[in-house]
Amino acid sequence: MGLIISDIADGLIRSVETVTDTVTAPFQPASIRLGVTGLSRAGKTVFITSLVANLMNRGRMPQLVAAAHGNIQTAYLQPQPDDTVPRFEYESHLGALTSPLPTWPDSTRTVSQLRLSLKVQSRGLMGAVTGPQTVHLDIVDYPGEWLLDLALLDKSYADWSDDVLARITNRDVAADFLQLETQTDASAKLDEPTAQALAQAFTRYLKAARVAGFYDCTPGRFLLPGELEGSPALTFAPLSQSDSPPRKSLWREMERRYEAYKSRIVKPFFRDHFAKIDRQVVLVDALGAIHKGPQAVEDMRLAMADILGAFRPGRNAWLTSLFRGKRVERILFAATKADHLHHRQHPRLTAIMQALIRDASDRANFAGAKTAAMSIAALRATVEETVDHKGNVLDCVRGTLLDGGKQAAFYPGELPEDPAHLLAPARDGADAWLDADYQIMNFAPAPLTLKPGEGPPHIRLDKAAEFLIGDRLR
Repeated sequence: MGLIISDIADGLIRSVETVTDTVTAPFQPASIRLGVTGLSRAGKTVFITSLVANLMNRGRMPQLVAAAHGNIQTAYLQPQPDDTVPRFEYESHLGALTSPLPTWPDSTRTVSQLRLSLKVQSRGLMGAVTGPQTVHLDIVDYPGEWLLDLALLDKSYADWSDDVLARITNRDVAADFLQLETQTDASAKLDEPTAQALAQAFTRYLKAARVAGFYDCTPGRFLLPGELEGSPALTFAPLSQSDSPPRKSLWREMERRYEAYKSRIVKPFFRDHFAKIDRQVVLVDALGAIHKGPQAVEDMRLAMADILGAFRPGRNAWLTSLFRGKRVERILFAATKADHLHHRQHPRLTAIMQALIRDASDRANFAGAKTAAMSIAALRATVEETVDHKGNVLDCVRGTLLDGGKQAAFYPGELPEDPAHLLAPARDGADAWLDADYQIMNFAPAPLTLKPGEGPPHIRLDKAAEFLIGDRLR
């Protein structure tokens, strides 16, 4: 009887709490948890820094409706809600970009967070009743390689090894690791120096693959180990499976460590960080991949499909139970460095981005997430210029070269109107582009002279913000 009475009492308390929450919810500060990630060298740190600076000084944000209409009265930084997550170093990153000799800030190496609070006056009857409300924007920055690790949860060690070895067989950067793996007897008794040598060789391959433009660089923590460097959970590598490898063999120990990586590293990340995200932006250096060739473009397409898989928890029982019906509401795929192209080519870059994610995006939309693709530059480092070259008029961009510091006009080549002209040879495994040569140049950030109320110059950062959070600021 006591148990029954207790259950009834608990039910009444929960009912009262529910009613109280319903009544008071409009008067409580709202929060938006925005995840920011990206594939290698996509510009996550610059994106967050410029986004925050432009939300605090909104003179360059006309396509963010709440800014254009004056709904946002003020914006200010506050202590973040998660005491165990490092703070995103906004002030030092902004200092690097706005110094007299500006430099690009250091890239993302772990999870970090920043809270920006906005005082918003909503329009309509509710706004008149409640007055200005506070909306907390909690920005969570994390490496894209960690998101790719989700695919490991669906794979056994044997399946993962087979997939990796098949994929890297013809890659020059994998030659040293493949030679060592071929010479290794996976059924032999575990020898720790051998295990470490394999893990180190595989890690060197992953680092070289990332530099070469490949994106399937998992496990992600091999590239960014932090305090886990040298731990058994990061000391494994793919191996060809022998017939029934015995207990205590090298293969069995590698299998055990692979499973430990999934349970001790991958799952906690998704549980503690990813499952709490409301909106997500995935930044992609599509121009860099195009410059590196068809194989890099195809690899990037597959990587983005894997990333979108993280937003379809129905395919993974563990992830489904983790989300408990909650879904990321909006996902933006943004091709960065649009300032490396004349604005005439921006629609083509956006079309390429849309084509790259189309298959996976359709599935995400079916699951209830709204997706979009854009071409942006979180910080504009160039100006446009038309150059007459041997009788041909070229639409160029001009900026300060990162190497050498000289000013230069740059023509990257003409992106195709039809994205299939890039994606088809990429899917077919072509070694190089047959009819074009796409170039890319590394520009340094330009010195800034900002007027009062202005954030750093950008391209379509306001449009990206409108898609990601605009509906929550009106």
